[in-house]
Amino acid sequence: MISYIAIDGWKSNIRFSSAHIIHEYEKCGRLHGHTYAVHIKIIGEKDSKGIIIDFSILKEKLRKLAGELDHRVLIPKKSKIIKIIKEKDNVKICALNKTYVFPENDCVFLPIHSTSAENLSEYFLNRFLKEYNLPKKIRSIEIGIDEGFGQGARVEKKFIK
Repeated sequence: MISYIAIDGWKSNIRFSSAHIIHEYEKCGRLHGHTYAVHIKIIGEKDSKGIIIDFSILKEKLRKLAGELDHRVLIPKKSKIIKIIKEKDNVKICALNKTYVFPENDCVFLPIHSTSAENLSEYFLNRFLKEYNLPKKIRSIEIGIDEGFGQGARVEKKFIK
């Protein structure tokens, strides 16, 4: 029998607050921030103890990942629009006739093209899968990132069984 488990990041306090700029969109092209919530849904078969995965393990892993981004400026390393210049302990971000300077230790450089909720969801999923070996009876995993209540993105990976 197939079952699923889900964790709501708002209710489970798996959140992070960060600033970012999405230069591709006029309104989002200004420095702004969100309090994000991280959600997870895992579909699979229960083990001999009757569980798919221990909730506490999932929460611990997701909180660790969220903590790496908390109170930081999110900078996409793969952006084709922005230019990143490191100067001493600062980072200069240049794009579309704007320049921002941040202390480097206030920034986190992500291997994505843009810091949209869609790309952040994919980043979280990839990081989660690198750091946690899922049980073999898992059929799919979905991770979602909300930029506030009622607005977010989800990404799913299915495993062939």
